[in-house]
Amino acid sequence: MSPGKILLVDDEPDLRESTAQALDLAGFQVETFAAAEPVLDLVGFGFRGIVITDIRMPGLDGLSLMNRIHDMDAEIPVILVTGHGDVQLAVKAMREGAYDFVEKPFSGSQLGEIATRALDYRRLVLENRVLRAAAGQIDDLEQRLVGRSPTMIDLRRRLRTVGPADADVLIVGETGAGKEVVARALHDLSPRATKPFVAINCAALPATLIESELFGHEAGAFPGAMRARYGKFEHAQGGTILLDEIGSMPIDVQGKLLRVIQDRMIHRLGANEARPLDVRFIATSRTPLEDEVAAGRFRADLLYRLNVVTLQVPPVSARREDIPLLFLKLVAEAAARHRRDPVNVPPQVLAAIAARDWPGNVRELRNAADRFALGIGLQLHDVAGDTAPARLSDRVAEFERSALVSALIAHGGRLKPVYESLGLSRKTLYEKMQKYGIDKAQYGGGSDPDDD
Repeated sequence: MSPGKILLVDDEPDLRESTAQALDLAGFQVETFAAAEPVLDLVGFGFRGIVITDIRMPGLDGLSLMNRIHDMDAEIPVILVTGHGDVQLAVKAMREGAYDFVEKPFSGSQLGEIATRALDYRRLVLENRVLRAAAGQIDDLEQRLVGRSPTMIDLRRRLRTVGPADADVLIVGETGAGKEVVARALHDLSPRATKPFVAINCAALPATLIESELFGHEAGAFPGAMRARYGKFEHAQGGTILLDEIGSMPIDVQGKLLRVIQDRMIHRLGANEARPLDVRFIATSRTPLEDEVAAGRFRADLLYRLNVVTLQVPPVSARREDIPLLFLKLVAEAAARHRRDPVNVPPQVLAAIAARDWPGNVRELRNAADRFALGIGLQLHDVAGDTAPARLSDRVAEFERSALVSALIAHGGRLKPVYESLGLSRKTLYEKMQKYGIDKAQYGGGSDPDDD
């Protein structure tokens, strides 16, 4: 098995090349970058390597790059290269999660020793994740797509089946439901995991430059094209292309995209020869594309090419039992991100947030979790649903079930602290769990003598 790859980022050409040469001579597989942004297309949960980056760079600096990487996977080692006098900055970075730092000037052997330890650490992280999954424990996919509802269990099952295949996929789901998370999971589960993951927001591409952005161009293809440039499709060679909100793509560009998907070949603007394209296409849409086809805004033949496999990402309102668990995870992430102490979320708060619909889905829930972790608390609009249930009895039953589920999550499925915290008798708790079809095993409850 490959020991892993080093992504080396430094805006100084001489230092970048000399460092890469030293690492290469030491037996490492190195890929160099003059800027930080392209690295983000190569890292993710399945990334089998580490990142070494200079701290001070124009555009996205080393610290910001590290934080963006750790948003995707906090266990990717990032080694920072600091200049003289930047030690305090490096210490701050270590507190924020940097694996290590090395001060200029440094020797190749010094950096090589740190890189070896970091690659060993990354290898162990990935091996442990596989072992946990094989043992039936929570794996990466369950951490990324949290939920014990039947819809989420089925979605993860389908991802594990579809991910390793090379079929193109269409992902449909509401805004903020997690479509890009699903797309990245597909990429990381595939043999293309070590290759680029290039996300293209079809709604944000400038209409006048969309073809050049996607396909690239040759020198002189249009006024201002001084030299040849490869587009986003070629940048993803060997990896995965995410066409986010593909329904927003202009109808004339859809025809050219169809040809690319059919032939896996592209023509740069102004070029006569086609170039082979080895990529997997994943597309997302907020609405069923069949409706767009019926309205004449989307090509039917392109839809048929894209939806070899279609995955539905459920809205938060369709998996209400997952909301407390998801909120706890988001609060923990927010506390770590803002360097706050772990925050306790009372069961009554979990019950309150589970009682509303969250039309903004996970994105809206994450904003509420950030406010809670920062001590701002939950505002009225965070806990009050947009529309109340028609009948009071329905509202009471919904709140009661949410309170029971929230308490079970808070106490790891153990029943004794649940009925004590809720002021219920053991018999009453059993009756209510039976009434609402609640199984303690779903929330971590095993065999406990106090529960018998």
